[in-house]
Amino acid sequence: MTEPAQHVEQDTLLPGMVRARVGRAPVKTAVGAAEVDPVAEVLVDVALAHLDRSFDYLVPTDMHETCVPGARVRVRFAGKEVDGFVLARRPSSEHEGQLQPLRRVVSAEPVLTPEVADLCRAVAERCAGTRPDVVRLAVPPRHARAELAARPAAPGPPRDSDPVAAWSDHTAGAAWIEALLAGGAPRAVWTAEPTVSWPRLVAEAVAATYRSGRGALVCVPDRRDVDRVSAALDAVLGPDHHVVLTADTGPAARYRAFLAVSRGDRRIVVGNRAAAFAPVERLGLVVVWDDGDDLHAEPRAPYPHVREVMLLRAHRQEAAALVGGFARTVEGDYLVATGWAHAITPTRQRLRSALTVGITGATDTARARDPMHRAARIPGEAHALLKTALTDGPVLVQTPRAGWAASLACDRCRTPARCDRCHGPLRQGSPERAPECGWCARGHGDWTCAECGHRGLRAPLRGNERTAEELGRAFPGVLVRSSGGDRVLDRIPAAPAIVVATPGAEPTAEGGYRAVLLLDTWLLLGRADLRATEEALRRWFNAAALAAPGGRVLAVGDAADPTLQALVRWDPAGFAAREREQRQSARLAPASRMATLTGTAGALADALVVARWPQGADVLGPTETTNGQQQLVVRVPRKLGDALSAALVELQRVRSSRKLDPVRVQVDPMSL
Repeated sequence: MTEPAQHVEQDTLLPGMVRARVGRAPVKTAVGAAEVDPVAEVLVDVALAHLDRSFDYLVPTDMHETCVPGARVRVRFAGKEVDGFVLARRPSSEHEGQLQPLRRVVSAEPVLTPEVADLCRAVAERCAGTRPDVVRLAVPPRHARAELAARPAAPGPPRDSDPVAAWSDHTAGAAWIEALLAGGAPRAVWTAEPTVSWPRLVAEAVAATYRSGRGALVCVPDRRDVDRVSAALDAVLGPDHHVVLTADTGPAARYRAFLAVSRGDRRIVVGNRAAAFAPVERLGLVVVWDDGDDLHAEPRAPYPHVREVMLLRAHRQEAAALVGGFARTVEGDYLVATGWAHAITPTRQRLRSALTVGITGATDTARARDPMHRAARIPGEAHALLKTALTDGPVLVQTPRAGWAASLACDRCRTPARCDRCHGPLRQGSPERAPECGWCARGHGDWTCAECGHRGLRAPLRGNERTAEELGRAFPGVLVRSSGGDRVLDRIPAAPAIVVATPGAEPTAEGGYRAVLLLDTWLLLGRADLRATEEALRRWFNAAALAAPGGRVLAVGDAADPTLQALVRWDPAGFAAREREQRQSARLAPASRMATLTGTAGALADALVVARWPQGADVLGPTETTNGQQQLVVRVPRKLGDALSAALVELQRVRSSRKLDPVRVQVDPMSL
């Protein structure tokens, strides 16, 4: 029988071609299921809102011992292999069809504890996010060698200390510590005494909780604060009683510290926002220091704030809570006003003896009378204070801007200097460098004012480096150091020196600063932000608290400004209460719950069609933002906060299932 011609053509190969092997399709074999609890409930790592639920998988016989709740697994999902976490083992499934078997158990280490899994679900619901997104924040990436490393030895007995005496200078402080020692769960908002060693007091509170047989979790804004609290814990309890959990320690060190906590080898954790979900065994105390710092706000979806995560943990796990700082946030004052927490404040006698705060208004007066008055930025009173204080030790000068000249203007007519190509503002990084555009980075060594034709430039906004240069000329022979930007100092000796620092970059001084000078206060107060005054006062309090006992703080600004008056009186509670009342009358947070939706005009239009807002919700906007984006603000009374979060979760699910354009949803943002 002759084959068809087309088959002959297919069998004829061109020179250089090789016949492909014909393989057989793989034969599917039945997988033996585990005899006990053969069904695994798995949270699949898929960041799609409409798939944010657990799925059932079959546990093969050879994975029965390693497939434990909290373990990492690989599963087949939508035709791909993806990661997941085992939430539970069950004897049966509600799914009527055939279950897919687990592909493999990545690690039998139970890294997602039931308490943390429940917390991740609650945070996802509140922040209108997905559980896989929250779990990625809670559980660090696996490091296999860290799992195989030897477990740390058990710590020795803690050292003896007297936490009640340490907190006795604060009203209600001793009673709060006694409640911790008794195994209670008191909640407090703490306004720390200036010039006090706040890491030491935090360590004493942790020690009181530790002695009651419970663990503690401390979250601070940055690594410098982590190191200070860690050193204080070593001094109070002794070494090896706690672990440091931060993202900048490297994957191996971070995972080792995480395992020490999840295995129960250590029950005290100190870290930044990466530690907020640490699986502390028998959690008895959560501490948030300086909760107004924007470093506590997570920049990744669903953007939870450390304060909200920690207070949610305290509520769900019946633990004590301490929200502390030299300033008091409006949210912290709301906790006190509603009775959820008690206030712990320094006594007035301690405040009077701690330091002296004053205001010199020469800058504003000089600028109003003569705009060309150059010496007004550091008036005579401030100059005299620095000169006197330098005889005893270091002084701190805080300036809001980093760099040399943050902006430039014509030296004759004061017209802001702009780039002739993109009209961006001109700046100067150092006296040796030519002015350049802040947008396109183009050099402008031959700049000429478009208004008057003058070629001279001046710096109306001077950074910390320019300020340090000016002070170096004013105080010859005195060491001048700068801290800010990429060069942040941690600690300086007690020798006379001038330290010029930007907010948040102030180093500590041995024995404290003899004087603190706050420059350009008008610049912080002039920010276009809802929290401008609150943030300015927080930064001033933090800088002033670095002064030595009996030191002097001088702010250069308008003496009639109520924010500066709160600094002079050292009244963070009164200022926060007034801010809270004003926001309540304007229906702003924390009296209201708010959410922002950011996206293109079409995406927001689709969101408005799909969304089902709770009754009484106000939809404000849209307003233009940047990069062609628009923003909507949704506001509801605080009692409808859960309903707003539920509406946003449903909106995200519908948007995801219909493959609509993305919308960035943020609940209770730090700023608007």
